[in-house]
Amino acid sequence: MTDFDVVVVGAGVTGLTVANRLHAAGRSVLVLEARDRVGGRLLTEDVEGVRLEVGGQWVSPDQTALLALIDELGLEMYPRYRAGDSVYIGRDGVRRTFEGEKFPVSETTAAEVDRLVEELDRLAAQMDPLSPWEHPDAEVLDRISFAAWLAGQTDDPEARDNVALYVGPAMLTKPAHSFSALSAVLMAASAGGFSHLVDADFILDRRVVGGLQRVPLALASRLPAGTVHLDEAVTKIEWADEGATVFTGRGSYHGRNVVLAVPPTLVSRVQYIPALPPVQAQMRQHISFGLVIKLHITYETPFWRDLGLSGTAFSPYSLVHEAYDNTNEDVEGETRGTLVGFVSDVKADSLLALTPEERRSRVLEALAAYYGEQALTPVHYYESPWMADEWTVGAFGTSFDIGSLTRYGRHLRADVGPLAFASSDIAGLGFQHVDGAIRMGEAVAARILA
Repeated sequence: MTDFDVVVVGAGVTGLTVANRLHAAGRSVLVLEARDRVGGRLLTEDVEGVRLEVGGQWVSPDQTALLALIDELGLEMYPRYRAGDSVYIGRDGVRRTFEGEKFPVSETTAAEVDRLVEELDRLAAQMDPLSPWEHPDAEVLDRISFAAWLAGQTDDPEARDNVALYVGPAMLTKPAHSFSALSAVLMAASAGGFSHLVDADFILDRRVVGGLQRVPLALASRLPAGTVHLDEAVTKIEWADEGATVFTGRGSYHGRNVVLAVPPTLVSRVQYIPALPPVQAQMRQHISFGLVIKLHITYETPFWRDLGLSGTAFSPYSLVHEAYDNTNEDVEGETRGTLVGFVSDVKADSLLALTPEERRSRVLEALAAYYGEQALTPVHYYESPWMADEWTVGAFGTSFDIGSLTRYGRHLRADVGPLAFASSDIAGLGFQHVDGAIRMGEAVAARILA
């Protein structure tokens, strides 16, 4: 058995941030990763000659921790393509094009959407995203689903469906009836306001040249050789106040501190001796991943640009609720065009029940409704496999069920003896994003060094 100051479980951005900060401070660190690569939910791959960002990819102006790290690592970025009109399909099934961030809906619906956004901005401004249970209306908001809250706010179904889209299908990737209004406000507060969530030009602003996985790859490269062990899943942790021993299929490692830099759902896959306190075990039974299929569809050319379209498309009523131009602008000589789209929550359930050929056909039909018949003939089609990934089993992140954020939220970041917990799933600002992963990693490292 080898001794270290700190053993980190998980080589995503959180774990690698912890390891880098502790190593820079002179601590001995070991990182154990179950996968055969670093990066966690960030993955950039070449699939049949097309570079795809299989996991997270966008950087927004409010993500200051991520922006600072990108600058520190010397990485470059480029803006998401957005020239031209966007497409919206409404409740009436009619396809309309528009400019700006507001959907082309009736004046009545538009006014109701504006009112709902203003109210959610007001509620988000009252919240510290690190302690949402302290919100003045926390108890009330956590006991009602977001869908029920919206129904109590407006009789306009299209206004409800559009506002629900931004939090449910687009962010938490769960139906709006399955999470609380407080969780919706937290999603807004973590992004600096609900107005940011409804502005695709803000929240999906830029991409990293070469892909966002370059961030964890660069962090890993800064650590001494042998610091990161791949293909080494942790099975058991024996802990006491003075330290913990971490067991894998290859051996055991002792650390004065152990950081579990994994989603809350994976914390429970490890055996603990002694068992974690009851509140810790119970809490994680009320946290779950959402479900989303990220689609990567490549064409011979970005034909939508010739049609005067930006590639941005939305509809709460389409199988593919949102899609964007995801062409790799940083690839020299690239003439192909790529669309990225998303199918989530119950629509993903129904899609996954089909054969791969049927799924492809249904998706392309949905894209054709946005972009025309040319969308039916791609040169490459790929679905990100996070829902079947052993070490994720969902996307984009985890969230509480109704009533559990106020009951358990304050325990999320609490240490248990020498054990610390950190991931983007339990962040305040940057919740569910790489920005939050960095913030949580920095916080845990600072606490250990203190």
